[in-house]
Amino acid sequence: MGAFRWFSLIVSIWLMCGSAHAERRMALVLGNSAYKSVPKLSNPANDAALVGGMFKKAGFDWIDIKTDLNGSEMRKALRDFGQRARDAEVAVIYYAGHGIELDGTNYLIPTDASLETDSDVLDETVALDRALFAVEPAKQLRLIILDACRDNPFAKTMKRTVAARAIGRGLAKIEPTSPNTMIAFAAKAGSTASDGDSKNSPFAAALVERLPTPGLDLRKAFGFVRDDVLKNTSYKQEPYVYGSLGGDDVPLVAAKPPATGPQASPEDAVRRNYELALQLGTRDGWTAFLTRYADGFYADLAKGQLNKIAAEETRASAAEKARQAEDEKARLASERAKKSEQDKAAAAAKAAEDARLAAEKAKQVEEAKAAAAEQRRKEIETAVAKALADKQAAEKNTADQKIAALPSPAPSPEPAQSPQQLTKAVQSELRRVGCFGNAEEGDWGAKSQRSLTQFNKYAGTKLNTMLASTDALDAIKAKSSRVCPLVCDHGFRADGDACVKIACRAGYRVNDDNECEKTQDKKPIVTREEPRKRDAERRQVETAPSSKPQASGQLFCNSAGCRPVGKGCRVEAAPVSDQTSPMAGRTREVCN
Repeated sequence: MGAFRWFSLIVSIWLMCGSAHAERRMALVLGNSAYKSVPKLSNPANDAALVGGMFKKAGFDWIDIKTDLNGSEMRKALRDFGQRARDAEVAVIYYAGHGIELDGTNYLIPTDASLETDSDVLDETVALDRALFAVEPAKQLRLIILDACRDNPFAKTMKRTVAARAIGRGLAKIEPTSPNTMIAFAAKAGSTASDGDSKNSPFAAALVERLPTPGLDLRKAFGFVRDDVLKNTSYKQEPYVYGSLGGDDVPLVAAKPPATGPQASPEDAVRRNYELALQLGTRDGWTAFLTRYADGFYADLAKGQLNKIAAEETRASAAEKARQAEDEKARLASERAKKSEQDKAAAAAKAAEDARLAAEKAKQVEEAKAAAAEQRRKEIETAVAKALADKQAAEKNTADQKIAALPSPAPSPEPAQSPQQLTKAVQSELRRVGCFGNAEEGDWGAKSQRSLTQFNKYAGTKLNTMLASTDALDAIKAKSSRVCPLVCDHGFRADGDACVKIACRAGYRVNDDNECEKTQDKKPIVTREEPRKRDAERRQVETAPSSKPQASGQLFCNSAGCRPVGKGCRVEAAPVSDQTSPMAGRTREVCN
């Protein structure tokens, strides 16, 4: 019974390991709608519920659906999923919400992010590389689906700490380094995706329509998704897939097996337990197997194995009895016992030997039977496996024919653009990459030519700048971030993709380094021009005629003394002829 208990424990552990290994396909579904610093998105939470339900219907072994996660919650969800993915064949992560590209690296934005400056991206978001790290342990398929290219309000309000730092429109192109890895974008790198006017985004609606098709290879499924989204968005949004898979088809949902009658092959669990008991090769092991599986093909094989063990036990017992009888016979002979006792011992020894030979022959028979049964089992299993493989191949061909017959919307050719529309499109793309500063005007003039010349300079292209062409449009669209550097005049600074005037507070001014500094009070400095101006004014005053009467400068003297002659008066000599006058012969003061 001790051996039986050990065998039961081993079988239980094996069954538990089998249950763990059965968890082969797993998915983590994330949807962020309720952002705190920017307006709420309508659909990501709905999209997460829709896609999570798709994985459940597809028969995934483990699905975790989480919505409106902050930064720490997102990191914990990815960390836990990465630990589970160690035993997975297929690991899938779906994310719906805001994303951002900074200097060519993509980030997923939690609901609590504020992103006031570009440096906050490193602290408040979760890098896409973290999601790639989480799915990396999966053995067969690593798939990340990003419905995160929505028009990002953070990029519009975010302040730049470095003017030349590139913040792209949408997400940046990525090339996975791990094999069997695919990353599906809702919109091509450098473009934005629609949140949708209905309950779900166009991308999520196309995913649940195409991906669960049984037997449909993922590459073809995402091709159908692309066609659906292009049609439903009037060719404004084009999903794109990065990464590569091997030559074999990799469907998200395996092709349905054909409806057939009872299978010739036993169940896989019965076969695995039979092989485990065969490796043990003990009576307790086969007894435990027959206790669980009393009837059927493998039960008959197990009974044959028990018969072989019983024959071996009988042979061993007969051999031991024969040995003991021979020992007894030899002992009596050495002791010279009575002849009757020796005869009796010899007869017992002969009977024991005969029994041993019969047991040996029976053992050989049972071993031959068990070997023949094992050979028959292997032949049957090989034949059944071949028949199943043939049926699966036939069913796959049938499924491929059905898939080929599925109505796939063939995208109608886009209408040819008029020269004015092409010009506006090129100007719009030039403005997106920072080479055109005006609004799209539909006229290819000198400003547009200079802008395309700048693009050629910084992008290393040699496009014809004299006209707007489709080659120029395609070349500019291929750039996912700013190409021409943002250059602002003195007194202006870069704010996003625009130059704004620097405003200094009272008492400060903009210096040569485009920084506000305090204004210094300057003392007056005498220059050569000031004394020259003063001398000219003095000469002008001195040479101008006086309009007021001035004193003559004469003195009048009499017995009382001398004094200046008054204004308007003069000194004259008194007439000599008037001898009687007391002033005769003297001077007098005469006033008009």
